[in-house]
Amino acid sequence: MNAQEIQTAILAAHRGRFDGHPPVAVGPFHDEDPVYRGAKAACAALGFIEVDAECLGRAWQAMTQRLGRFDASAWPDSPADFGLRDFPPQSREDAFAPSPLALGLYAVLPDAEWVGRAARAGIPTVQLRFKSDDAAAVAREIDAAIAAVRGTDALLFINDHWRQAIAAGAYGVHLGQEDLDALTADEVQELRASGLRLGVSTHGYAEMVRADAVSPSYLALGAVFPTTLKKMATAPQGLARLHDYARLMRGYPLVAIGGIDADRLPQALASGVGSIAVVRAFVGADDPEAAARLLMARMREAPRA
Repeated sequence: MNAQEIQTAILAAHRGRFDGHPPVAVGPFHDEDPVYRGAKAACAALGFIEVDAECLGRAWQAMTQRLGRFDASAWPDSPADFGLRDFPPQSREDAFAPSPLALGLYAVLPDAEWVGRAARAGIPTVQLRFKSDDAAAVAREIDAAIAAVRGTDALLFINDHWRQAIAAGAYGVHLGQEDLDALTADEVQELRASGLRLGVSTHGYAEMVRADAVSPSYLALGAVFPTTLKKMATAPQGLARLHDYARLMRGYPLVAIGGIDADRLPQALASGVGSIAVVRAFVGADDPEAAARLLMARMREAPRA
């Protein structure tokens, strides 16, 4: 088959799964292999951004070589086809300290007061996302958040401020993709050696591959649905992509995030992730404690992949 035939076959097999994602202009090709070229072009037509279309084109090429045949109905979901190292990642020598495979309901919160409120409501995983350029204010808020979860079972992650999190003895830290990319190899090793758990935000295949290079404790996948809380560089991923991401990265604890409320929670959980992150569904509720009870009940009742 030539590249055009491969592209046509992939689109015929998968276009219906990715409704709502407008096509993207295909970028440059770096190989004459027809499977790579056809798959990359097809994935761009399915709405995957350039870096993800390139990643998928290479993965489809590797999958075809591994299987010894091209199968348009398949979708790459083997870590080896994406060049990832052996799974489960927790078995690697460079793995960060492990976190529970199912982190449960995960509340992302603006300050220590909200952290304490979520922890007392029984939410099992909480993240302090405190935005400030004042290092002293950040340190005070982290200390207050650690005090706020004391006596509860909540696991506390600190967003961005990893050195302060180490100093304060937090459970873990969560980094965005840009923050992770900005770390030197020595800084990554310093963070790993501290014993903190590391969570990393991802927004597609290329970012999952980059995050996997440091063997973090968990991966956040999003944004699943539209969200107004922050400007996203990529369009909402949607449920079909979430299912595919979860199959590929199934060796990790996985957190789905972005626009998830009580009604959407069962759909997201059915992808195979072990955790659902919420922001507005908790802090924006008229009765946050009642919202937490409802969200956790939906998690208990939802069918799992």
